Amino acid sequence: MQIPYTLQFINLLAALLLLIAFAMLAQRRILSLINLFAWQGALLALSTFIVAYSTNQHHLYYSAGLTLLLKVMLLPYLLHRLIHRLNVRWDVETLINIPTTMLVGIALVIFSFNLAAPISQLAEGITRGLIGIALACVLLSLLMMLTRRKAVSQVVAFLSLENGLFFAATSATQGMPLVVELGIALDVLVATFIFGVFFFQIRETFDSLDITHMEKLKDD
Repeated sequence: MQIPYTLQFINLLAALLLLIAFAMLAQRRILSLINLFAWQGALLALSTFIVAYSTNQHHLYYSAGLTLLLKVMLLPYLLHRLIHRLNVRWDVETLINIPTTMLVGIALVIFSFNLAAPISQLAEGITRGLIGIALACVLLSLLMMLTRRKAVSQVVAFLSLENGLFFAATSATQGMPLVVELGIALDVLVATFIFGVFFFQIRETFDSLDITHMEKLKDD
């Protein structure tokens, strides 16, 4: 049985999403990290559009447009403005070295595919086989959150994790109701503004965005 061209294209986009997740995990520069997040959002929007076209789920067209507006244009713009205001020019510092982090990431991908195998059998839709990749993207983003020392890079990792969850929802159920997606988008946007205020508070208190300095609060 020949695989439809749309499904082949979605599989390609899923592979690129996973590749970008690894690139973000290995990236040291904050500017490059934000640019990779924007590319991840673009691939996610395109994947959602293709799923909408393949399944005639018209509400997914709105989801694709919302993803393009929020995660490709607005959030990267806000993050660029934020690091410019904070005068962030240093490279991202990691708690463990990059080669070790990448090996852990590969192990998480293998774990994700093994864990998602029985779940994929219960899911419906043409993209159910992509649940493993979606879960791997989520776990890689979580790993990036755990191994970064700078607050800005942790926020980018959090937003990337949300991308993985959105891709998982698209893969398993052809998307969530539009009202739910609008609520999530609003929550993500508000969280970004809150994080921005939080960054300025950390900078004023510790003259640094290194989260390890927050351990001083335990001693006071």
